[in-house]
Amino acid sequence: MLLATCGQPQWSFREDQLQFSRVRAAYQHHLSTVQALFASHGIDPQRPELFVRAIKTRRQLEVWGRTSGQGAYQLLRAYHIAATSGTLGPKRREGDLQVPEGFYFIDRFNPSSTFHLSLGLNYPNAADRQRSDPQHPGGDIFIHGSNVTIGCLPITDEKIEELYVLLVEARTGGQEQIPVHIFPFDLTPANLTARASSPHHSFWQELAPGYRYFEQHRQLPTVDVTAEGSYAVAP
Repeated sequence: MLLATCGQPQWSFREDQLQFSRVRAAYQHHLSTVQALFASHGIDPQRPELFVRAIKTRRQLEVWGRTSGQGAYQLLRAYHIAATSGTLGPKRREGDLQVPEGFYFIDRFNPSSTFHLSLGLNYPNAADRQRSDPQHPGGDIFIHGSNVTIGCLPITDEKIEELYVLLVEARTGGQEQIPVHIFPFDLTPANLTARASSPHHSFWQELAPGYRYFEQHRQLPTVDVTAEGSYAVAP
């Protein structure tokens, strides 16, 4: 019953994930909600395109979506981040307790996580590898269930189930890369000015054009990494 989605290939990423009991339970609990969420925002359920954004000071993990390649992104969900660690600022080494800041994407779906279900980030990315501890930058950063963390983004078991279903549907529909942007706070000029004395201020100024572009256009910016490991956002 869960697999009867018109137009999908005979075997898909969804079917692969549904071999795991926790994913089957997540689909039983949340598939109808996810389908209603797509319908209420006019998103083709066969071709959802999703984007995840985390704002540390708001303790929110947002999910934005649209039909693949069509129009502006719309806010679908805002999940409460159930626990935090570290302080504002990027992750630079293993064991610093920091949640990364920057431009990432989902690189792993873990249906058998210690924290119920989890979605891995590609930390360290190209920027992190240039600027973090070269021997011990850390790793294994996830969005996951539960309400405890050391450098990850927990949103409770119930919410990770819904998010997991959302992202599995996007992958099944053809979205190979799901972006995840993590910001310390809303990177408005006023907020940046208020934190001008922070040692991370110049780094946050690198992130700000990506934040502002999405706020203005509800489209994703193009982000490159320079040879020195700085972010460069193209308009």
